[in-house]
Amino acid sequence: MSKAAAFRALHHGRAPGDPLVLPGPWDAASARVLAEAGFPALATPSAGVAAALGFEDGSTPAGEMFAAVARIARAVDVPVSADVEDGYGLAPGELVERLLAAGAVGCNLEDSTGGVLKDPREHAEWLAEVRAAAGDRLFVNARIDTFVRGVADPDRALERAALYVAAGADCVYPIGAPADVVPLLRAGIQGPLNVVARPGEGPSPAELGELGATRVTFGPGLLRRVEGALREIAAGLTK
Repeated sequence: MSKAAAFRALHHGRAPGDPLVLPGPWDAASARVLAEAGFPALATPSAGVAAALGFEDGSTPAGEMFAAVARIARAVDVPVSADVEDGYGLAPGELVERLLAAGAVGCNLEDSTGGVLKDPREHAEWLAEVRAAAGDRLFVNARIDTFVRGVADPDRALERAALYVAAGADCVYPIGAPADVVPLLRAGIQGPLNVVARPGEGPSPAELGELGATRVTFGPGLLRRVEGALREIAAGLTK
């Protein structure tokens, strides 16, 4: 079985309360630590990689992001999915080939750019082109940005989810959805549902699974925790 097939299989047949937990490495060293901890796959966070490279979130050049993903994928044996933001304006075929060249088995693709939501039908058409170019070589996680762009109505997220699933997305990711909305999203979405967790805050991954999450990611949350720990260590070294 290929890594892409193994990664896809991890999303199916999961029991309630047992979501696929995908921690987000920001470099090769953090990827090794997480793989050694026993996680079956990893998912890079674009914000975490940006911070590690010295960029603001959303401003990492495409070449820098793909190079970072390649270093992470080379460092571990487990499948790695890559957050490549809104695709950097690349044509679907080029985007797919660059992801595959970096060693990724999946990708997050956002439906907003510059803080503005894209037209959902146009975005669905673009996702369909990505799906056609990738075949079964990539697991496509379609991020839905309505909640983080100030649209609180879950029906708007559900409308986008239906379009993206019909376009061939393997999973949808309504980032920023409140925990109490997750059951409603689960009831209205076909296929895997990605929910973000905040380490040390809010529901645990298992609790999010009980609410309906198929998989749980953390965005840059793990990096933020590590930064906090390092600040404490640094403060101790200065005393």
